Amino acid sequence: MEILDTIYFRCRSIVEPHTWDRIVASCPSDKGPKDFPNILLEYLSNLALPRFLPDLAQLEWALYEARISDTEIPPAVDRLCVNPTLGLHRLSWKNLIAVIRSDEDNTSLKPEPGEELVMVWREPHSHEPRVDAASHEDLLVLKMVVEGIDAEEVARIGGLPIAAVDSAVDRSVARGIVLTPRSGIRRDPGSFPVGENTDECFLSCPVFVLQWHVTQACDLNCKHCYDRSKRSPLTLDQGLRVLDDLRSFCRSRYVGGQVTFTGGNPLLYPYFFELYRAASERGFALAILGNPSPREQIEELLKIQRLTHYQVSLEGLPDHNDMMRGPGHFDRTIEFLSILQDLEVPSMVMLTLTKDNIDHVLPLADILHDRTDAFTFNRLSMVGEAANLELPSHDDYKAFLEEYRQAAERNPILGLKDNLFNILLFQKGLPLFGGCTGYGCGAAFNFIALLPDGEAHACRKFPSLIGNIHEQSIGEIYDSELARRYRNGTNACRSCNIRPVCGGCLAVTYSCGLNIFEDRDPYCLM
Repeated sequence: MEILDTIYFRCRSIVEPHTWDRIVASCPSDKGPKDFPNILLEYLSNLALPRFLPDLAQLEWALYEARISDTEIPPAVDRLCVNPTLGLHRLSWKNLIAVIRSDEDNTSLKPEPGEELVMVWREPHSHEPRVDAASHEDLLVLKMVVEGIDAEEVARIGGLPIAAVDSAVDRSVARGIVLTPRSGIRRDPGSFPVGENTDECFLSCPVFVLQWHVTQACDLNCKHCYDRSKRSPLTLDQGLRVLDDLRSFCRSRYVGGQVTFTGGNPLLYPYFFELYRAASERGFALAILGNPSPREQIEELLKIQRLTHYQVSLEGLPDHNDMMRGPGHFDRTIEFLSILQDLEVPSMVMLTLTKDNIDHVLPLADILHDRTDAFTFNRLSMVGEAANLELPSHDDYKAFLEEYRQAAERNPILGLKDNLFNILLFQKGLPLFGGCTGYGCGAAFNFIALLPDGEAHACRKFPSLIGNIHEQSIGEIYDSELARRYRNGTNACRSCNIRPVCGGCLAVTYSCGLNIFEDRDPYCLM
């Protein structure tokens, strides 16, 4: 029976060929391939076969069944659920998975007597069968999902950080053992029509970011500061409630969460380290947009959790930068970038582009070439102190974008951020990128800005109030009609072919005195 050789390939490789042929030839005609493990069991003593062979055959049959099964994996689900192809198999030998996975003459782990629970399932995307030992974590997650036990309850009973429970669920989802609904952070097809060439990755967001301005306190006095208003920061207890609210929001939308701490200088917030630790305990990815800080402070943070990145700002070559941000700032920043490199913290340098520093960008990029992981820019939003500065002309900016794009092909730290780069790429028939936030303008879409006093804004670069954390949950703020208006952007872009990765910059549009909901970015190249 050739089918037995195919199904039980690993068993066949272990048994002597003439012995295998004898077993196969003696199989009763009324028995099918499924019965083969029991047939092997009958031959254990007579033919001195490895005692683990029947269990190995049971495992191989389970993999074969998973491969040929017509059980469908639903393309979409509305709640966490167990993969319907998943089967649990109780074996009386351990390490048989190593035998399944090994080369014919090389098993890194030898079978040994002992009970082991093994999972076999079909992976949702590739539809290939998978096999793995069921760990205590796997069984806990399966119990949670089947019985509808929430993560908070599991964490309470087990004395675990909630992040540990959430991470266990996420690992099961990543392996395809558990199915999860698609991201609840998705573009509205009414405002972002989906064409045949629209990439899904620009429409559905897997991670939501809270850009949290925890304090207005700052050790700099920048000439282009957007907001120097007096805002009382949240207490630590209020901050902890925000983190719990954010976690609930992200889990309810089936997305990961990131907290990007900024300010002012976030490290000047009196409870920053407590807040950072609490955010880590809730499983968030963590980043900082701040100023150069003492090495010791960064080391303390890293003991709690690694940063996804630390962003600092430079406004041009040394003299111009120090005129904008204060004497000695350029050198302090360069020194701080070295500290981040030494600590293996990914770094990013951001520049606010103005009429006065547009010619500084590429020379500065050459200076930063080996000092940072990424360097990019935002166009100036002429609000707050920045109202005293100017943007470059439309023609100068268009020429700059092309020069920058070409330089980025030579200098790997130059990142494309401004949405308008996509217009250049589209016109040249080149692949598009995600734009400013990975989804064009991400205002009130994949992030919101939370100010020290609890105000929530669609974007920090201009007044765009969408709610207040003291009065509403993050979910209520996000679902509000006002937030929806901001994330839908301007009507002027609605028919544009590259709308999902562009939409211009609402902050620039606002600061130029235009209607952000009706007018297009005045620097649009279309």
